[in-house]
Amino acid sequence: MHFGSLTYKTKQFFLLLIKLSIVVGAFYFIYKKLTENEELDVHVFIQFIRENDAFSLKIILFLVFLTSFNWFLEILKWKTLVASLQHISFKNALEQSLGSLTASLFTPNRIGEYGAKAIYYTTGKRKKIVLLNLLSNMMQMGTTILFGIAGLLILNSKYDLNINYFKVSRFIVIIVVIVIFTAFGFNKNVFKIKGFSIQRLLEFFRKIPVSIKVQGTFLSILRYLVFSFQFYVLLTVFGVSVSYYNAMVVITAMYLLASVIPSVFIFDVVIKSSVAVYLFSIVGVNDFTTLSVVTLMWLLNFVLPSLFGSYYVLNFNLPKDHTS
Repeated sequence: MHFGSLTYKTKQFFLLLIKLSIVVGAFYFIYKKLTENEELDVHVFIQFIRENDAFSLKIILFLVFLTSFNWFLEILKWKTLVASLQHISFKNALEQSLGSLTASLFTPNRIGEYGAKAIYYTTGKRKKIVLLNLLSNMMQMGTTILFGIAGLLILNSKYDLNINYFKVSRFIVIIVVIVIFTAFGFNKNVFKIKGFSIQRLLEFFRKIPVSIKVQGTFLSILRYLVFSFQFYVLLTVFGVSVSYYNAMVVITAMYLLASVIPSVFIFDVVIKSSVAVYLFSIVGVNDFTTLSVVTLMWLLNFVLPSLFGSYYVLNFNLPKDHTS
């Protein structure tokens, strides 16, 4: 937004209005997701949680600890990646990560996170911040794909999911051919991802120190292991008797399928819940338990951090090049 021609008080008024709109929008989005979930009645869900003695104070604190550790790793990863551009404190990384989560919660596939993080920086650094955020998401997605493929293959070998490997291979080959043809058949400066040419993306990623890329990848893997373990803990809390290995096979396959299936954000939770219900039904977990675990994972890892993020959104101030 261009504030140059506005008075200081007008700038502050519009900024406050935007911040309030973001927080109200995030809270309204959470409310609608909970109350309009056709697959899981929120009142039945809450009543079940209350009556389930397994949710002791000790278990609740442990689940919150796992959520905190999950986001600690994400914040540390962001701090590490931004260090290739400028050094920021952990507190700054915390503010940017949780604030951008709140601001992007109700945007399609959380696309708003790119702009939300970029606005914390001066104009000259914003494009690079967008690319660093893209790299961060690519690292997390790469981890999901690697673990997910292994999990899906093991799951199929144990339960015979009737996957047509010929059709899957043909689909992958077609996609790869299209990507190669598009990337190299046209001018590299024409084909763009999020507004950046392939050549520019490669050059930018190449300049990032190897040590930072290794640390970012390691933190992505560690974070994946933490929130997938949290999913397993919730399964055991709901009385599901399954070994950690067998649970991880299904969990990794679920995260892979839920990530690669195209969806409009309105139906995102529905699709991910459906994937989880299908896969866990194969190993004998009932639908209600699966939907309850998926809902709790969303509440713990998105809703809870976004509540803290709303504080940072409300206290956000534009960087110096926009306040003068």
